[in-house]
Amino acid sequence: MKEYPEELLNRARKVKIVVTDCDGVLTDTGVYYSDQGEHMKRFSIRDGMGVERLRNLCGIDTAIMTGERSGSVVRRAEKLSIQHLFLNAKDKRSLLIDFLHQQNLNPENLAYIGDDTNDLEALEMAGLAASPSDAMFMAKQKAHYICSEKGGYGAFRDLAELIIFAHQSITE
Repeated sequence: MKEYPEELLNRARKVKIVVTDCDGVLTDTGVYYSDQGEHMKRFSIRDGMGVERLRNLCGIDTAIMTGERSGSVVRRAEKLSIQHLFLNAKDKRSLLIDFLHQQNLNPENLAYIGDDTNDLEALEMAGLAASPSDAMFMAKQKAHYICSEKGGYGAFRDLAELIIFAHQSITE
């Protein structure tokens, strides 16, 4: 069993929504192209289980926020029953501010996981900021938690398990 610093657990206990970037977090940064354009992205089944465990064990929803407009991301969100999907998100900070306001939440209630420069402002505002182990250096600098797994290989699940552990330890 992992041991987490108390300060990190305190951040995780306040989380009520998890927002994730897609490419580099839910995927391994690879994309397959055909003559017709983007064809496939690879997603981790473990990350999908993390989405379900957050929802079922803690009542915490997940949102996907990506700078891309990708049909495969839409299909993945549908498969996981993710209700909040933000495609073509160029100003993630502004979108997050509006989203948190609509959900009647504060930044301290937000966990955000991202891996690259387009995630920096979102990571800065999140009460719990996380990055996959293979994230770009700048993203890791903003993270409160660097996952033990790479993007597309369980990084989201790692963050989910931290949050689940923190929420379950409140009642014990």
